Amino acid sequence: MKIVFDFAGVVFRWQPERMLQREVPHLARDEASTHHLKAQIFQAWGGDWGEFDRGTVEVPDLVQRISHRTGLAGHDVQRVVDAIPLELQPAQDTVAWLGELRAQGRELFYLSNMPEPYAAHLERENAFLGWFHDGIFSARVHHIKPEREIFELAAERFGADPSQLVFMDDHVPNVEMARSLGWNAIVFHDATQARAELSANGWLAG
Repeated sequence: MKIVFDFAGVVFRWQPERMLQREVPHLARDEASTHHLKAQIFQAWGGDWGEFDRGTVEVPDLVQRISHRTGLAGHDVQRVVDAIPLELQPAQDTVAWLGELRAQGRELFYLSNMPEPYAAHLERENAFLGWFHDGIFSARVHHIKPEREIFELAAERFGADPSQLVFMDDHVPNVEMARSLGWNAIVFHDATQARAELSANGWLAG
């Protein structure tokens, strides 16, 4: 079984609410305003942000689009966009588990919605990405999860029938799409839970 990891929220920390409260506290003043701001900027990972993930929008245009659409000051939007690479810190429990899987000879892959600037940052700053046999960043293939095309491309590129892939993602629609295409998939909450689910399903046997 080949194991496929999402990145943000799985291999790397991704807590957008806390990031917004830290970076733009005058806008993310409480739970309600933070939730509203998150929706405005990220559009549930679609809209302008989805095109950034897809690799069809670059940072200056993204900032301008969000600012124009929401009325937020450009410098505030820029601050959030610039802060995300620092937010994406390795999730130590998941990285430790990756090390164990690698030592066992498991084939590890990643499938991540990630704009090019952030992808390049992660590759530059995290040597353990070399543990993966291969992976796909959305911006480099111009498809994003949960579009079926990126899953079909991944299965072909990873050299496996979907039934031989097990995928972990913290975003439910991505997991649902993977399952609909014949992948084994779980919603990731933390490394302990994910390890237990993979073991219970027999996906770590052998």
